Amino acid sequence: MATSRKPKAKPAYSYLLQVELEDITPTIWRQVWVDSGMSLHTLHHVLQAAMGWTDAHLHEFSIKGKRYSLPDPEDDPGRLPVDERNILLGQILEPGLEFKYLYDYGDSWSHVIRVEEVNPVTETAGCKPALVDAGQGACPPEDSGGAPGYQDSLDLLREDPESDDAQSFLQWAGEDFDPSRFDRHAANAALLRMAWNRWG
Repeated sequence: MATSRKPKAKPAYSYLLQVELEDITPTIWRQVWVDSGMSLHTLHHVLQAAMGWTDAHLHEFSIKGKRYSLPDPEDDPGRLPVDERNILLGQILEPGLEFKYLYDYGDSWSHVIRVEEVNPVTETAGCKPALVDAGQGACPPEDSGGAPGYQDSLDLLREDPESDDAQSFLQWAGEDFDPSRFDRHAANAALLRMAWNRWG
């Protein structure tokens, strides 16, 4: 008598993503490892923690000409994005793929994300859901005017740090704010807290 065979599980992969915030000099970037079983919605939370955002605004992904986000029932049905909660990274990511993540429709923080590496995950090696591997530059303060406004503030801090406008920005952003600072351990601690809270 023939015996039924269990379908083979889809191989698990780990992706190294290069994340760069557009239109800011020096470049603010992160390298993040994520796994193929993660949803796009979870990736949103990973990016928030890795960059240093506070998830205070709306967002969307643009991948291969399609929009992915959390659909709003009040939107025009013909303009609804694909529900990011239903899409796994393993379904859409591939080596060399470049896509965008937009955070805050007002300030329009645009992130370019590129798949740098794709590695199979073995049973013995395992796979962490997410890990920040490297990065550069502090996350801009929320509501700081998007890339143009923040770039103006950076230029002012560099060219005339003792000016009233520069000091006013630092007072608003926090006197300990350092645009060059990036703390990988703090970013990974934020990811760990997200995981404990089930990415929400």
